[in-house]
Amino acid sequence: MPSLFRRKPTEPIAGATAVETAGADELTTDDSRGDSGDGSPDAEPESRRPPGYTPSKKELGMATPKRPNTHVRRPGAAPVARSRKEMTKEERQEVREQRRERRREVTEGMRRGDDRFLSARDRGPARAIARDVVDSRRTVGTFFFGGALIVLLGSSASMPAQVRLVANLLWAVLAAAVILDVLLLCRKVKRLLRERHPDSTGRMGGLYLYVAMRSITFRKLRIPLPRRKFGDRV
Repeated sequence: MPSLFRRKPTEPIAGATAVETAGADELTTDDSRGDSGDGSPDAEPESRRPPGYTPSKKELGMATPKRPNTHVRRPGAAPVARSRKEMTKEERQEVREQRRERRREVTEGMRRGDDRFLSARDRGPARAIARDVVDSRRTVGTFFFGGALIVLLGSSASMPAQVRLVANLLWAVLAAAVILDVLLLCRKVKRLLRERHPDSTGRMGGLYLYVAMRSITFRKLRIPLPRRKFGDRV
């Protein structure tokens, strides 16, 4: 009767020894193939790659292009606009100084009457003639606001009836004088414009309104500043 606790033989089995020897030889062959390749641990034999395998750029010997740094200015390239948060304190101060200098330059240009800095309302030879005509004489319109204030105070309900009547008459006379003065100014502007610029195609209605608005503006508040003194010939 065979024993259940029989010891295993210590001699290796011939078949198992042959299988282990074959596996060791195969591993040695694979190592020698890897060493004989390009030396990269990522390199694999083409026979072992699955179907549809795409080799990487590293395996192909190609360098991956890097994204250019947006903060580095290339030679000859236009400066890249940066937001306020990306600027340093010195850069923000420099931008404020540039803007302040630009505003000062525009203001001085408008006061001098330079066409480069004037708005579309003040630009052109017709508007220059209108300004010179208005500035070369004293206009009734400059007294309009002062007279309007007197009329407003005199026509209040607390004033006597005689005072209110005088205030109303003064208002009518002031309004008629302003209208007559503006008509005379527009007439002179139109005549000078036809003599000096006969090919002008601008709208005369807008020019007349420009003359009226400048005539009722105080002389020191006119922009551009007056180039003519009282009594100068236009």
